[in-house]
Amino acid sequence: MSGQHVHTTAMPSPSSNQPLLQATPGKRIALPVRVEPKVFFANERTFLSWLNFTVLLGTLGIGLLNFGDRVGRISAGVFTFVAMVVMIYALATFHWRADRIRKRLPGPYDDRFGPTVLCVFILAAILINFGLKFSDHPK
Repeated sequence: MSGQHVHTTAMPSPSSNQPLLQATPGKRIALPVRVEPKVFFANERTFLSWLNFTVLLGTLGIGLLNFGDRVGRISAGVFTFVAMVVMIYALATFHWRADRIRKRLPGPYDDRFGPTVLCVFILAAILINFGLKFSDHPK
């Protein structure tokens, strides 16, 4: 081995202060991201919570349909429509989040517009119900 220069590097001992992975300045080390099972379960819990609400809203629509007059039937259609739109939205959001979690894509996974849009839809349905009820004069 004349003329060759050999470098040897010893592995750091467990008690040493050197990190196991060192990056050269300006470079980053890519580590696999571990997704906890609780993240998947939180997504499912959120989906089931939205579905619970839509079932209650649909129940209100069915009650108005069965026991209401003409205004009640129109309001039942509006509430049922809102419930179905929210169900589809909840399903799409669930699958979007599940896909991003499965692919370990970075967040955020929060829903900034869904609850606001839901409140606007419910407010519109209630205003339609009141508007129809108070404009419907018995003849």
